[in-house]
Amino acid sequence: MHSTAVTPAAAAVPAGTGHLKKVLGPVQLWGIAVGLVISGEYFGWSYGWNTAGTLGFLVATVLVATMYTTFIFSFTELSTAIPHAGGPFAYARRAFGPTGGFVAGFATLIEFVFAPPAIALAIGAYLNVQFPGINPKWFALGAYVIFIALNWIGIGIAAAFELFVTVLAIFELLVFMGVVTPGWSMANFVANGWAGGSVLNGAAISGIFASIPFAIWFFLAIEGAAMAAEEARDPHRTIPIAYTTGIVTLVVLAFGVMIFAGGVGDWRKLANINDPLPQAMKAVVGDNSGWLHMLVWIGLFGLIASFHGIIMGYSRQIFALARAGYLPRYFAGLSPRFDTPHRALLAGGVIGVVAIFSDEWVQFGGQTLTANIVTMAVLGAIVMYLISMAALFRLRKSEPDLLRTYRAPFYPVFPAIALGLGVVCLGAMVWFNAMLTLLFLVLMAAAYGYFLLTSAQRKAAAPDEMLSSGTIV
Repeated sequence: MHSTAVTPAAAAVPAGTGHLKKVLGPVQLWGIAVGLVISGEYFGWSYGWNTAGTLGFLVATVLVATMYTTFIFSFTELSTAIPHAGGPFAYARRAFGPTGGFVAGFATLIEFVFAPPAIALAIGAYLNVQFPGINPKWFALGAYVIFIALNWIGIGIAAAFELFVTVLAIFELLVFMGVVTPGWSMANFVANGWAGGSVLNGAAISGIFASIPFAIWFFLAIEGAAMAAEEARDPHRTIPIAYTTGIVTLVVLAFGVMIFAGGVGDWRKLANINDPLPQAMKAVVGDNSGWLHMLVWIGLFGLIASFHGIIMGYSRQIFALARAGYLPRYFAGLSPRFDTPHRALLAGGVIGVVAIFSDEWVQFGGQTLTANIVTMAVLGAIVMYLISMAALFRLRKSEPDLLRTYRAPFYPVFPAIALGLGVVCLGAMVWFNAMLTLLFLVLMAAAYGYFLLTSAQRKAAAPDEMLSSGTIV
């Protein structure tokens, strides 16, 4: 095992070199980490109430928040030691070899390619309320065009925009909590708080486990900031700052919006809709309040922040997999002018647009594609979380001299908690989503078939020291 020289943090990679530019600081990375997730605070999570009740979903959220907090504090060790655009793919590849890299890489790809169509359709549905004469799918398509273009012209501009819309979205969530406070009561929040009755029983326990995907939606995709690691200045310092502050921000917001929304009236009216926050605010301030109109309009920024950030994430994952020979080399191409992975941006966009316009005629498990793609994204995420924590344990043993400027606190307790709770979440997902699990396995099997047939492609890929043990990065 030997050391290699570290490029000075301030050195930017010149244009046209075939490498991603190092332009991101800790505040921009924080904006990416939080922005990737922030739409989950605006919609989607309230379906957990429909399954588990307010108290049951609170229990599920505590479990999931614990998993994500311990996971991120552990995951940060990997992302600082191996600052690679492939993120989890790179960690698993280094720990477990090519097959481990395949599992983590394609699970991450499923997560990041399946999530944007759902958010794009939510953006379209939201704008359709304001402009009912226009099909919401055209708005969704427009969102893809605009934000692929924004990512194409440079990570610096894209990250600045992400930070701007993320800060606006957070501000609006804080405004929401403040405005509804006068109408909040604990009695409202706990009324009928357990699924199947007013006490914790078998139905309530089942509801807690069934609601786990909706609790995960509060935090899903925060790990995507690791895919911007190659574009971070001094990643050994900036990544820990971004991740630790990011997870604290999201935990506070998740519990804040859930508790405040649940105590302003009959929460059951909010449990099966896509806009729980405006409806909760309406119960306190009425239909015509200026606060309500502000929430409705600025709330769009939460959706935009996540959509834009996840596009950034999937493009880096496709780029990294193609560069390493796990996907056709064509998708590792960078824009000659902007040094951004433009082909990877377009590839993920094509898949998303197909999903958007397949929504009404593709049925699976009795639901439309839109209703299922969020669950598919969660399945991919949980598989990736598990193999990432396994990689952390493996690399601690196999490469004790790997440069670790940040170490997981309370090791091995934190990664063990994240791993154990990840197994629980995966079990619950499989149990309550058998048909989607089967589809997930079919997709992974098809990808594995491609993996087996393309070993020559990987051998021909340019050497990447971060993917192989024996080098201190």
